[in-house]
Amino acid sequence: MKYNPLNMELLEELQLLLEIPVKYDQETLERYSKDETAELQAVIPEVVIFPLDTKEVSEVMKFANSHLIPVTPRGAGTGLSGGAVPVFHGIVMSLEKMNRILEFDAGNMMITVEPGVITGEIQKLADRHGLVYGGDPCSSESSSIGGNIAENAGGNKVMKYGPTGYHVYGLEVVLPSGEVTSLGGKMIKDVSGLDLIHLMVGSEGTLGIVTKITLRLLPKPKYSVALLVPFPDIDTAIAAVPKLMTGAGVVPTSLEFMDGSSIKAACSFLNIEFPYSDAGAHLIIEVEGSSKDSVFEDYVKLGESAIEAGGLEAFVADNRNTREKLWKARKSIAEALASISPVHCMEDVSVPMANIPELIKTSEEIALNRNLEMIAFGHAGDGNVHVTFIKGDLDDSIWNETLPQALNELYSKTTELGGCISGEHGIGLKRKKYLASITDKAQLDLIRGIKKAFDPNYILNPGKIVDI
Repeated sequence: MKYNPLNMELLEELQLLLEIPVKYDQETLERYSKDETAELQAVIPEVVIFPLDTKEVSEVMKFANSHLIPVTPRGAGTGLSGGAVPVFHGIVMSLEKMNRILEFDAGNMMITVEPGVITGEIQKLADRHGLVYGGDPCSSESSSIGGNIAENAGGNKVMKYGPTGYHVYGLEVVLPSGEVTSLGGKMIKDVSGLDLIHLMVGSEGTLGIVTKITLRLLPKPKYSVALLVPFPDIDTAIAAVPKLMTGAGVVPTSLEFMDGSSIKAACSFLNIEFPYSDAGAHLIIEVEGSSKDSVFEDYVKLGESAIEAGGLEAFVADNRNTREKLWKARKSIAEALASISPVHCMEDVSVPMANIPELIKTSEEIALNRNLEMIAFGHAGDGNVHVTFIKGDLDDSIWNETLPQALNELYSKTTELGGCISGEHGIGLKRKKYLASITDKAQLDLIRGIKKAFDPNYILNPGKIVDI
């Protein structure tokens, strides 16, 4: 696809559509040239803009569509698939200024927000009203709700609450043409036409730009307890996951897995001590409920099952302070890893839960055979594991040659186990070529057809998910 460059005349025309000045100084262009995908190269945009409302987004898309200028929408820039990398330069549209909470409707247990609102702010507001927003990505304190919707972000509590899309009931969307459409609303049930809301969720900013979001909230559980269970080795910990689910007869809110290397990295980064920090792996198991007795009964069953499955001990975090300390360690792993090895490749392959042990075993073999360092952590309760290959001291040329080979093997094994190559981070730019190699032609053609129907000029976030 051939796009037009932004000359000074077009830049002046673009500026007239916006209240905040457009930016094209080198420092800004570099800052908005990539997301947090460690192994991808930056691509410098021609200009960065900061719309303040739906009207400005709409006017910019009309402008870009008529002049054939690519637009890359961007949330908080915390993505891990290269979704915010402006592959064809053009306009980066940052939605960070559209960060208002528009309505808190306690009666309907709904909240309407703009895409730039940080997810943690939604969680805190809901909490103050005795409610809970179930979407809980590990990046909730830094990622925006618009970005969560673009990737259908998962997180720690998917077992109980589901991913982001489960909570989205209404969207206002600006289409690539500049047209504005409203989807859904505050209705719990709606089969009036096609389910376009959940086509938009997870579409990675390739079909439209979300400008308003209505989310469903839920009653806040009165009691919550987390267990930290160390295991002697990674195999025992992973093998315990399906046993926990069936043996205890309890579905936990969260069931997270961290190998020994990831725990050590988090402890070093946070300068904290962790029980059994030299253990081969840890599980974090959390349960919630409205009755103190029922929560007690559940966590005792889970703790006993974990010990029977090979756990060394079960530490109980039964107050908010201790739970937050526990979760801080888990949520800091990615940040700790970046400080240790800025160049690494964090994957988020997802398999049926019972196949996690074989996935981890194969990942270890791939790393060993290719002289790569590896850590693994993630959402063991739903089969979504962050297998992470680390560059370490490898020469750039060896890393660049070895990594694609390792990913091919990892993705091949994942699909063989009935899984998918991305559970929550998205395909974006990073995994595009691999998706094409493991997805049948009929499905790829459907994706391309949907993209063409929404965006016939291919101006919105081009170069992502599939080649056109």
